[in-house]
Amino acid sequence: MLELYDFEEAYDKVQEVVLPTKLIKSDYFSEQTGNQVYLKPENMQLTGAYKIRGANYKISKLSEDEKKKGLITASAGNHAQGVALAAAKQGVKATIVMPTTTPLLKVNRTKDLGAEVVLHGDVYDQACEHALALAAEKGYTFVHPFDDLTVATGQGTIAMDIFKELPTVDYILVPIGGGGLATGVSTLAKLLNPKIKVIGVEPEGAACMKASLKAGKVVSCDRVNTIADGTAVQTPGKLIFPFIQENLDRVITIKDEELIPCFLDLLENHKMLAENSGLLTIAALKHLNVKNKKVVSIISGGNMDVITIASLVQHGLIMRNRIFTVSVFLPDKPGELTRVSQVIANAQGNIIKLEHNQFVSINRNSAVELTITMEAFGTDHKEKIIESLKEKGYEPKIRDSKSVF
Repeated sequence: MLELYDFEEAYDKVQEVVLPTKLIKSDYFSEQTGNQVYLKPENMQLTGAYKIRGANYKISKLSEDEKKKGLITASAGNHAQGVALAAAKQGVKATIVMPTTTPLLKVNRTKDLGAEVVLHGDVYDQACEHALALAAEKGYTFVHPFDDLTVATGQGTIAMDIFKELPTVDYILVPIGGGGLATGVSTLAKLLNPKIKVIGVEPEGAACMKASLKAGKVVSCDRVNTIADGTAVQTPGKLIFPFIQENLDRVITIKDEELIPCFLDLLENHKMLAENSGLLTIAALKHLNVKNKKVVSIISGGNMDVITIASLVQHGLIMRNRIFTVSVFLPDKPGELTRVSQVIANAQGNIIKLEHNQFVSINRNSAVELTITMEAFGTDHKEKIIESLKEKGYEPKIRDSKSVF
């Protein structure tokens, strides 16, 4: 059993390491969904994610002998940083096993916090298996990232924060990887208000919790394939699963492509950077099918490398029709390129890239293929530019823009 007392103890303990992440009322998402939407920005923690809560509480509960042996854990990055920081503050050696696919930013930050990093496996489950083997070999104390009730209790202190600020909250949306955060948040939330709805959100490409709830027991995904690396888990926790069954109202799954516009929405409207796993609860807002409710989306983390950020921006702009590519055929004679450029300029399009190919045809009257990538203000403006080209006698064909950057 997890009692209110456990969460109150954990709440007091995590104050040693957490930064205040006050709820942010989102006018943009409220207008989009017809609800009162609040963001819980755990991406603003010192380690860039909520994981510092569970890690600090867990290590504080270990015996002195366990601490002397040293700690080991497996993580895709956020739990790693939480354990590394908490261990450093309590003078304990920490070894972290991370999948080889972990973003470089998370690897380097974990090292910077004083932990020894071992890269092993393609997904969390493989890294975890290796960490357990090292723990047995070297006598380390293993700190599980999610299948541990003490860790889950520390994560659940987020719900205490939420209720202190917004006692009348109706819905809490929580990301799910292995289920530790969802366990803590849903259990404490139901203790504080049995009528509240707590909904888990996981990527469609790693929907192990939804499959387990449907089966009535813990089951594994056949494979994991998602850009939400922080929630790329094949098998949910067995110890915490009964708490999920009892306290979580349902699970929403999100396609990867839904996360891309959410990244831009959060960045442009709140100047906030969230990693893909942290965006799950933003994407889930449109799946709620409720109105006039107070909804809190937990933004679980914000650790993302620059290459991933660039990719999300590129794909997001393309999805929003703010970047697009067309091709037109021109006569092979002087001045034609200037003429096309003027048509686009008059329609307020901004050319980013031109590719001029003279060798697609032997017919010099229409021998040049011009591929144009340009910026627009959105879908309506894109259509206006295309229509302007048609009015001048061109026949623009929409092309793939993904290689523009």
